[in-house]
Amino acid sequence: MSSFKGKSKFSTWFYRIVVHIAFNSIRYKKLTLIDFDLTDHDQAYDESILDAIIDNERREMINDALAILSPKESVALRLFYLEEQSMEEIQEIMGWTLANTKVILHRARKNMQQVLSQLIKKSEYHG
Repeated sequence: MSSFKGKSKFSTWFYRIVVHIAFNSIRYKKLTLIDFDLTDHDQAYDESILDAIIDNERREMINDALAILSPKESVALRLFYLEEQSMEEIQEIMGWTLANTKVILHRARKNMQQVLSQLIKKSEYHG
């Protein structure tokens, strides 16, 4: 807490610390990424069983795709879409330039689309 200077939002400062610790852990200990569970964000209380199954499959597929992407692309997508961080906040959290943040996010979106497309084809073939 003593290193927080108030130059940015507390959440941005905190995310930057968490992201860098996570990357260092992965880099040095070769840890696997933990699945991100969207149920807290998206699940309605009155969903039918079929809707719940479809949502669960969708979440699993998104988590599988995020695990396939590079760590930089995965964290950029998670911060932007799941944590609703702005480009500027992601830039500050990751220590990237704004231009690099935009490029990584753009590349991550394209790669996510390709990976999801492959996973869907694979599930249709095996399903």
